[in-house]
Amino acid sequence: MDLRFVLLPLFVQVLLTFVLLLWTARERFAAAGRGEVDVEAFRANGGGMPQRATWLARAYDNQFQLPVLFYVLTILAIFLHKTDILFQVLSWVFVLTRVMHALVYGTYNNVRLRFVWFLAGGIVLMLMWIVFIARVLVAL
Repeated sequence: MDLRFVLLPLFVQVLLTFVLLLWTARERFAAAGRGEVDVEAFRANGGGMPQRATWLARAYDNQFQLPVLFYVLTILAIFLHKTDILFQVLSWVFVLTRVMHALVYGTYNNVRLRFVWFLAGGIVLMLMWIVFIARVLVAL
């Protein structure tokens, strides 16, 4: 299996994180420039931010929850040579759910739809871990 195909979804997930970081920063600076928030609000961990800036900050924060388990799994799967086509397909599905979750969160923030994408990603990631664990244990 070509390692690039295994790493590409991971790279897209990392890119999503950086895009959200920059989008959040842009939104916060724009809000401060428009006078919608006192710069002192940044001391209070972003308290008093406009709604969109808060949504984006939370979408960014979410990239350090489930995706951390995805990163660990990908590294382990590469190391233990468990990166077959199923792993790759599920990786892409997981990353797609993260992109959709972030887009919903950072734009119109429909909580139900956001939850559907979050739950779908969680289920896919859980399935990836179950398959990985089973394959590792069978190989022992």
